[in-house]
Amino acid sequence: MRWRREMRWRSGWAAVAAALVVTACGTATGEAPAPAPVSAADLAKVTLKVGDQKGGVKSLLTAANLLQGTPYRIEWATFTSGPPLLEAASAGAIDAGRVGNTPPIFAAAAKAKIKVISVSRSNVEREAVLVPPDSPLRDVVSLKGKTIGVAKGTSAHGQLLNTLHRHGLSTKDVKLSFLQPSEAYAAFTQHTIDAWAIWDPYTAQAQLEAHARVLADGRGASNGLGFLTASTAALGDPGKNSALRDFAVRVVKAQKWADTHRGEWAQAWAKETGLKPEVAQKAVEAGRDLPIVLDDSVVAAEQQLADAFTDEKTLPGKVDFAAFVDRRFGPDLDQARSNG
Repeated sequence: MRWRREMRWRSGWAAVAAALVVTACGTATGEAPAPAPVSAADLAKVTLKVGDQKGGVKSLLTAANLLQGTPYRIEWATFTSGPPLLEAASAGAIDAGRVGNTPPIFAAAAKAKIKVISVSRSNVEREAVLVPPDSPLRDVVSLKGKTIGVAKGTSAHGQLLNTLHRHGLSTKDVKLSFLQPSEAYAAFTQHTIDAWAIWDPYTAQAQLEAHARVLADGRGASNGLGFLTASTAALGDPGKNSALRDFAVRVVKAQKWADTHRGEWAQAWAKETGLKPEVAQKAVEAGRDLPIVLDDSVVAAEQQLADAFTDEKTLPGKVDFAAFVDRRFGPDLDQARSNG
């Protein structure tokens, strides 16, 4: 089912980013101060370019009626997954976008010109390694030597890495087939891969339509984090910085709305993506993203995942994740979480 528009994976990342000195508590020093807020008249001249995935932030904000009255203009661009979205942000093609827990790590390894500015957590049970219903595979250990479909640099890639580690395996013990989700779904249903590491709503889709069986889920293997990210150029621009502050608050409010209006959100999601209503409902009922504080425990969880990729030699050297965190919008986001 091809409900995400394909974009070609591009291997080149913009490679120059300013070096940052990081304090022990995990916040960056030597950063340029945040620009002062701009006037309403100047904000009205801003166009915020936002990267999205089908059925993502735009769909959520629309369903929650939170795209009404934005005091700036928004241009949307659709991506198949987080890694190409962050590449576009680093290159200046977009200003912001929401991704899972692993794309920012790969971006940080490439010294991408991005920061994470807010965070949410989802139900990790919906991040799964799936096998066909007739598969002889019964546990993670039996994946040794098998072909697993996964989108490179995505949250599923991170979950798979940790799942294998927990069972005494590494990615060198399996064959990874790097496929975008719609490609992987076709390969999975055609039995050209043995297993598929994926997230909702694809997990729900595969369970309901292909009767997929969960071999392992994200419990103990995934931190369930997702990030709103912004380009450093946008954060340094007074007008776009003000727009980002407002946009980040709207995303938090929309996530809280979705949690208390699951039926409405499922209907809107199905309409936007072309998912069957029962697939969207299953994914939504399992628990979607809820905003949390972008604190040191979040940084530590991401650092653990980054170190796991480094140990596997998937990344060229150690990543300092704290250097890619910007908490300037913290007070505004705290208020949005408290007040809804």
